[in-house]
Amino acid sequence: MSAMLLFTSVAHFLFTKGMAMMIPAFMPYKTQFVYFTGVIEIGAATGLLIHSLIELTGWLLIIFFLLLLPANIYAASKHINYEKASYNGKGFGYLWFRVPLQVAFILWTYLSAVYSR
Repeated sequence: MSAMLLFTSVAHFLFTKGMAMMIPAFMPYKTQFVYFTGVIEIGAATGLLIHSLIELTGWLLIIFFLLLLPANIYAASKHINYEKASYNGKGFGYLWFRVPLQVAFILWTYLSAVYSR
């Protein structure tokens, strides 16, 4: 999970414009929010490697994953392709992949960082 988080955090810095498009219009400071969530992912990756922080990090990461789901639904509804920062993405078809993946990440985090403790 730590390696996956580090890998995905890179996208927040490489595809900032496209990821900012995934945030609904009513939210201010989109670019800063994308950077902030990238830093959160780096912090979570680190926290999962520190024995005394694993369980706390696990719970916070589960909350984080749940909070990301609306952004993914919004992005799908707007056909956002975050890598190209365009509106030619797969749309709701993307959610058939993303939602089960998000559930898998939550289960993975729970089983490895919370339940196993």
